[in-house]
Amino acid sequence: MSDSETVPQATAPETAGSAPALPQEALKIASGYAFAGPALDLGALIWDGNCLPDAQVRIPLPMLNRHGLVAGATGTGKTKTLQLIAEQLSAQGVPVFLADIKGDLSGISQPGLSNDKVRSRAAEVHQQWTPAGFPAEFLALGGLGHGIPVRATITSFGPVLLSKVLQLNQTQEQSLGLIFHYADTKGLELVDLKDLRAVVAFLTSDEGRAELKNIGGLSTATAGVILRSLTAFEAQGMADFFGEPEFDTSEFLRTASDGRGIVSVLELPAVQDKPQLFSTFLMWLLADLFHDLPEVGDADKPKLAFFFDEAHLLFNDASRAFLDAITQTVRLIRSKGIGVFFVTQTPKDIPGDVLAQLGNRIQHALRAFTPDDQKALKATVKTFPDSAYDLEELLTGLGTGEAVVTVLSEKGAPTPVAATRLRAPESLMGPVDATALDEAVRSSPLHGRYAQAVDRESAYEKLAARPEEAPEPPTRRAPTGPRAPRAKEEPSVVEQVVGSGMFKSLARSVGTQIGREITRSLFGTTRRRR
Repeated sequence: MSDSETVPQATAPETAGSAPALPQEALKIASGYAFAGPALDLGALIWDGNCLPDAQVRIPLPMLNRHGLVAGATGTGKTKTLQLIAEQLSAQGVPVFLADIKGDLSGISQPGLSNDKVRSRAAEVHQQWTPAGFPAEFLALGGLGHGIPVRATITSFGPVLLSKVLQLNQTQEQSLGLIFHYADTKGLELVDLKDLRAVVAFLTSDEGRAELKNIGGLSTATAGVILRSLTAFEAQGMADFFGEPEFDTSEFLRTASDGRGIVSVLELPAVQDKPQLFSTFLMWLLADLFHDLPEVGDADKPKLAFFFDEAHLLFNDASRAFLDAITQTVRLIRSKGIGVFFVTQTPKDIPGDVLAQLGNRIQHALRAFTPDDQKALKATVKTFPDSAYDLEELLTGLGTGEAVVTVLSEKGAPTPVAATRLRAPESLMGPVDATALDEAVRSSPLHGRYAQAVDRESAYEKLAARPEEAPEPPTRRAPTGPRAPRAKEEPSVVEQVVGSGMFKSLARSVGTQIGREITRSLFGTTRRRR
């Protein structure tokens, strides 16, 4: 496949020329993957220790929005599997989002390098391997690392996701929700961390303490815990992730001029030591897409494939409400045309209600060195349909670049379990040189829209102005309102400004503004108009 082609070699099923010579069990498995429509090629069937290149294992393209799981122990080839699937999706015109935890997925933008290992693998699975790069955008949380800065406003992020980042308990999470509600009703826009800290500090001050009784009995002790958590969070350098211009997640849905889907690579090595932050930020991106996209039903191909790496970090220490919100988002986002692939070590890392939504499974090798490993192995085997293989033995004996596969057929039924020797990615299997990466970022059309942070008037500035502009006794409020309509200290004036229920939020390009409805979702995030 050349770099300019828009349709991969997986468009039509490969004919099994020597299919009659296949063992009966292998032939039965292979027939489960003989799809009539467009599909992605994963590799060739392994049976009785032999690779059978005439028996191709594939995933139907329309079924990619039924979600999936890529699992396996460290070093078994999960990242290369992501790269292989992402390449073929891009070639089919499907945009892809990749969370790059280790920093080695940037190579998808460059043609791969041929070597003996690649040529040997291609020959084994009857792959016509041709080096090819794919259109890519490089992003970075808050601009930490190489990439276009991805930021969110505190208002958009919402109290539920922020509570997960701050590791608040359930009571504190509910209290944070009340604080957001107060800010919403008073027209105090929460753009960055200093805005939220200012609102909490005001509510714990002598002047603002009375307001606590009006928003559900928020205790000053709980407000103090939240304030200390915010201060510690900001002291760790987290302030860069929140602010404006906020990243518009519709940027993930773009295609290149040649029709191929753009691969958005979110570089995360710089925040590897902040797992709560990046995993929750990924959930915000997904929730934001869910809010904004229209229903499309069953489409010929996904509108976006979203790969959620190190997925277990999202679920660690998660509240029941948080898990329920994730489950509902995953369940419903399929109808928006979004396919979500969770990437982790074992299926037991994923809660059962979420795991039940993942119809496409690619399971790399597992280790069984300890009793816990053995327990995880047995649990993994139970997640697969009945199989002609001894899965416990098979999963511990798979080599690098091999996996056990079951997907949903074109009719929506699970395919037979297939041990598979996977194809080699056609793009570079490794990171791009830092100089080339920086050049790609600077030349991106997104650079001008998101590179420069903007700090406009919001809750912090409004609250800071109150003491200076409101020295008169409170009995003078009503008369001074009409004479000084711009006075920031007057709640009635703020309420007039936001009387329609809309707040002004910086647009996706500097200098332009759009309205934001404070209508909160499952995660407490806001819906926005585009």
